[in-house]
Amino acid sequence: MRSIISSVLVFVILIGMILLSQAFFIVYEGQQAIITQFGRIVGQPYREAGLYWKIPFIQQVHIYEKRILEWDGDPDVIPTLDKKYIFIDSTARWRIVDPVKFFMTLRTMRNAVDRLNDIIDSAVRDQVSQFLLIEIVRSTNHIPELPEEQLVSLSEEVRRRIEVGHDRIVERILKEVQRQVEALDYGIEVLDVRIKNMNYESEDVRRAVYQRMIAERKRIAALYISEGRGEKAKIEGQMEKELRQIRSEAYRTAQEIRGKADAEATRIYAEAFSQDPEFFYFLRSLEAYSEIMQGNHTLILTTDSPIYRYLKSIQRTSRP
Repeated sequence: MRSIISSVLVFVILIGMILLSQAFFIVYEGQQAIITQFGRIVGQPYREAGLYWKIPFIQQVHIYEKRILEWDGDPDVIPTLDKKYIFIDSTARWRIVDPVKFFMTLRTMRNAVDRLNDIIDSAVRDQVSQFLLIEIVRSTNHIPELPEEQLVSLSEEVRRRIEVGHDRIVERILKEVQRQVEALDYGIEVLDVRIKNMNYESEDVRRAVYQRMIAERKRIAALYISEGRGEKAKIEGQMEKELRQIRSEAYRTAQEIRGKADAEATRIYAEAFSQDPEFFYFLRSLEAYSEIMQGNHTLILTTDSPIYRYLKSIQRTSRP
């Protein structure tokens, strides 16, 4: 009897634990949940993390991500407006904003990804096929404002002005995807769409395009170098002109200073001569002697020479 009671008690405890485990559920951070009863949604969505309860076995919990999710499509070959086939590999970011609508329309994440595949791939194909390859690749007119005679050497494709460009094409793809998703009312939101990779379909075409791009870049570099050399010559010419002007001004100033110095020296000599003419003549004669007596020379003087006068006076004073 006691063993029967023990068995019943263990069974009751086991049933209670099962019921208890089915009565509570946990919503973790970054998740949201809804409860369904016989396939119909009951109550409001659970958007905050925590421990919640439900009716065991009758109600079911459906948990969805609340965080931003990644969509990564398969590369696809798309023709451009100028009939060039390229591989386009796109990616997107999306999230579930209304779990109730999501459950009623899509139910599973697999269905959501399949619908996004159709919507994003079609939007990318429609937009890419409306533009030239150069506009899909480039975003801005990176060619500088060069003179017309220099731009003639570049190819027509390089000289083409970009009216839309890569960035605006991606924006148009995003707007088209968001419009379709909003119209279908799936309870999801597409936050961003990007083209992460573009490539040519044929290896030969890819190689030829790369070679042409290299040649174009070299031509552009040559134009930059030519323009730089012209600016260099212009700067050097201006510098030479300014240098000549500075030298001319310096020479003129030096000549003015030298002239003033000579005038001042002449004035000083004149004052000294007026005070003692004999002493002035004597100094000038000494200077002449200094110039004459350098080296081995033979000097012939007449007796009436002013230079001989002082030599004669020296000879007289030197006799005993």
